[in-house]
Amino acid sequence: MPKEVSLIIPNYKTFELTKLCLEYLEKNTDLDRVEVIVVDNNSADESLEYLKTVPYIHLLERDPKDEHGPRMHIEALKLALEHVTSPLVLVMHTDTIMIHPGWLDFLLEKINADPEIAAVGSWKLEYVPLLKRYYQRLETAIRRKLGRKVVDREHYFRSHCALYKTDLVRQAGGFEDDVSAGYCIFAKLRSQGYKLPFIESAELCKYLMHLNHATGLLHAPLSERKGKRRKLFAQLKSLKG
Repeated sequence: MPKEVSLIIPNYKTFELTKLCLEYLEKNTDLDRVEVIVVDNNSADESLEYLKTVPYIHLLERDPKDEHGPRMHIEALKLALEHVTSPLVLVMHTDTIMIHPGWLDFLLEKINADPEIAAVGSWKLEYVPLLKRYYQRLETAIRRKLGRKVVDREHYFRSHCALYKTDLVRQAGGFEDDVSAGYCIFAKLRSQGYKLPFIESAELCKYLMHLNHATGLLHAPLSERKGKRRKLFAQLKSLKG
């Protein structure tokens, strides 16, 4: 009998994050309700060795050939989708930590609120204080007034946590993307008239924690982004208790 939701989690050389992600997932999830598909992108390190010991995951291994980071991630999602057996599929990162046992029911309530909803998710999964948002908008308005370049980024569901109806994703061509994981599938579903409601970060972050840019920071040289690396390791330490 199919599970309610299939989770897709790509992995690449992030042992500490991957272990933490799966430990919190196991702690705060009824595993009888979900299937967990982890796709390893040829890590060939302790993270892969760890994954081989986790009994409740379906581990898929890829051998990427000259793929950059975003392409590796997209190809991992495409491979995993072939193995999904549930009516709903959740894509997430190893730096997404489920901190509340109600996270699954919360997302199911959101996607089942209207039969016309094809998916739910968020843009940037971080809380930005109201005052900072005000100054960001003010800065943008001033730059426009002065005729300076302003980058208007179209929002779509980022792959750190996005829940889709599986059949609609397959009908739309899957996770094939030339921009970023989530952009093209969002545009296709929207063009077909489906509803795609965004979940506010402040609301979603009651149920999960996203360690922003953690994967990139762990892969970056020690000399780069020292302050942010220190903050990340402090967060990891606090989650480990």
